[in-house]
Amino acid sequence: MSKKETHTLTSGKRKSARATAVLSKGSGKVTINKVPLNLLDQEMYALRVREPLILAGDAAAKVDIHVTTEGGGVAGQADAARLAIAKALVEHNDKLESVFLDYDRTLLVADVRRKEPKKPNRRGRARSKRQKSYR
Repeated sequence: MSKKETHTLTSGKRKSARATAVLSKGSGKVTINKVPLNLLDQEMYALRVREPLILAGDAAAKVDIHVTTEGGGVAGQADAARLAIAKALVEHNDKLESVFLDYDRTLLVADVRRKEPKKPNRRGRARSKRQKSYR
């Protein structure tokens, strides 16, 4: 982040969930959809979102991050928010890129896997078939 810029805008995606993170100088506050990170309902997903902040250490304590998520489910939104936060922190501090990549590549690279399309005559699933009995 250069001296003229006041904030950094990044985005992350996972399945059909999208997240946008706005990073600005501050005191370490993190909000997701206007809710503080420590007040999120599901602890498992809050921990997943907190991973890049823990790895960043002091760099994360000097910035405020506001994340907006939409689409998908709770897990997809958590992973999208995690990606957006990590990208914003790396844009703010280049030294974090190697730390994040060594820990988990999906912190900086989106997971491109998607649900396989359903096939006709398969009872609602992509690969399941009707069981046969020859007796």
